[in-house]
Amino acid sequence: MKTFKSLLAATLLVVPFFGAMAQKSQLRQLNLPLVQTKFTADPAPYVHGDTIYLFTTHDEDGAGGFEMKDWLLYTSSDMVNWTDHGAVASLKDFRWYKGNNGAWAEQVIERNGKWYMYCPIHGNGIGVLVANSPFGPYRDPLGEPLVWQKEHWDDIDPTVWIDDDGQAYMFWGNPNTYYVKLNEDMISYSGEITKLPKIKDYQEGPWVYKHGQKYYMAFASTCCPEGIGYAMADKITGPWTYGGHIMNHTTQTRGNHPGIIDFKGKSYCFGLNYDVFRFETSRHAEQRSVSAAEMKYNADGTIQELPYFFDCELNQVGTFDPFRRVEAETMRWGLGLKTTRENPSGPWHNSLFVTDIDEDEFIMLQGVNMGTGAKKFTANVSAGMFGGSIELHIDDINGPKIGTLKVPYTHFKYEELTTTLAPTAKGTHDLYLVFKGTKMQKRNLFNFDWWKMEK
Repeated sequence: MKTFKSLLAATLLVVPFFGAMAQKSQLRQLNLPLVQTKFTADPAPYVHGDTIYLFTTHDEDGAGGFEMKDWLLYTSSDMVNWTDHGAVASLKDFRWYKGNNGAWAEQVIERNGKWYMYCPIHGNGIGVLVANSPFGPYRDPLGEPLVWQKEHWDDIDPTVWIDDDGQAYMFWGNPNTYYVKLNEDMISYSGEITKLPKIKDYQEGPWVYKHGQKYYMAFASTCCPEGIGYAMADKITGPWTYGGHIMNHTTQTRGNHPGIIDFKGKSYCFGLNYDVFRFETSRHAEQRSVSAAEMKYNADGTIQELPYFFDCELNQVGTFDPFRRVEAETMRWGLGLKTTRENPSGPWHNSLFVTDIDEDEFIMLQGVNMGTGAKKFTANVSAGMFGGSIELHIDDINGPKIGTLKVPYTHFKYEELTTTLAPTAKGTHDLYLVFKGTKMQKRNLFNFDWWKMEK
């Protein structure tokens, strides 16, 4: 496990500009991947109420090729601070599938209080799972694939849209594009599978949606490297007219897969890259990360082309409320940390927690609103023999310190620990929770479950 400082040093060899900025801890100066504690790909964002539910695929740590077994969920109400909810579904939920790999790019949509997850299992068609909540549990209502054209392997990357008249459609395919009309139950379809005429530069990963009076199909453009292209239509069934690039082909990433939403008055394009993995090495492996950028339309409905993610804007929408229970796995940045439900060194723990915590690693949260003043900081932690501490800094990793929480030996059990905060703990600031060890221990300091501030 590399420390954060060694990762930054490695970064200088791969992304020089990022390395220079990160050494100053000015993390909001670049549009960095949304998640660093796991490798995530194939973003499928969905807006429900004031929350974005970001479903992703999951590249297993250490994989060289595509090794994908489950589907993850992250949530945010401000676009920059994301809470990890772990795996909400996996290949094991499809009892008819006997393999242990192939959990490819899914999409999730809500209808009539039910949440439907459309899951391609590479080479075995597209299945569907249903839940009463975005967090699951998800179950397979069919016991077989919803779609499986066994004569080829095109059946991947489903995207679902419910049109204004209530008719739902599912599109999918690589290198060809297909669609069907879904029935009201969302787990069956009527009519034949329709194959669309070839769309210029289309490779895979379609994402169908409506904005204004136009229908859009964003997609991963021809490999390799893939960009993000799009087509437009006056009807959801086409004909589709190629519109150009949302993000051009670039050697800065190999693959891509779009997800597009409108949220709190702005439009956003999600995609994927290899940026977190390249903080450690310049070699290629399928260890991908999801990024997002604000996206804008022209008056005629065409989309303004974005530069690569590093150079895009992703501003916070609103501020972050610290006066509540905040799961430790909520962060804007946490390179070097891991999140898990497994706790081999202590009691079984049902919730996710942050682990693999080493000296000087940190969790950064953007735009934390402490109002007229926060007086106390409480954290739920589990520590081994030597423990450590959590230093709270504002605006920068070396910025003003507003408090220190000492973490003693807790006999590997979770305990709530509290410390007082300095009078400067007020207003809106980026918050850095910096982890410190002891003379006896600098790595694997403790496990971190949740925290909160009090007025």
